[in-house]
Amino acid sequence: MTDLPCLVDADTGFGEPMNVARTVQELENAGLAGCHIEDQFNPKRCGHLDGKNVVDLETATKRIRAAADARRDPNFLIMARTDIRATDGLAAVKDRARALVDAGADAIFPEALKDLGEFQAIRDAVSVPILANMTEFGKSALFTTHQLQAVGVNMVIYPVTLLRSAMGAAELVLDELKSAGTQEAYVGSMLTRARLYDLVDYEAYNKFDSGVFNFQIPDIH
Repeated sequence: MTDLPCLVDADTGFGEPMNVARTVQELENAGLAGCHIEDQFNPKRCGHLDGKNVVDLETATKRIRAAADARRDPNFLIMARTDIRATDGLAAVKDRARALVDAGADAIFPEALKDLGEFQAIRDAVSVPILANMTEFGKSALFTTHQLQAVGVNMVIYPVTLLRSAMGAAELVLDELKSAGTQEAYVGSMLTRARLYDLVDYEAYNKFDSGVFNFQIPDIH
């Protein structure tokens, strides 16, 4: 869908270290730029829910070591995510982050930290890049990119932001249709026909199909 580098969620690596190794190579084959692998039990829970279980240090480091050893492209990023903040506190996050870097992690994803001071503590604990998860309704406040950059965070993800925004807008329009009988009040905030055709590259499809059916894209903004 994009030519941009993609970092994807590989959960726990989907099994034992040998499965982690295969996961990394399959992701490489798909043309991805990297993945993050976490230290929860499999099956895992959302990082901002209560009741998480974290594997022991040996298991966590074996996963990352297997991932690092399995990659064939040295530019494929192995990011280690740790959820240990929820179970053992901040000091444990720092200790585990260091161990994961020693096992081969190129970057650290400390999940569900409480405040900027905790991000700063992880920044001080490791020399590799760190990532912040700014998911809505989670354990972390929604810090700005400037705030996170000031404490040494290198990357930020917004994993459900677009889905929540889209579904929230959909619910509003459906409620309006039910109550008013028309969507007219929300047309101004909708994606225009011209922009939609631009996003799906309608022009290319139209050229391909022109021998069968030719449709002129309306110039409507």
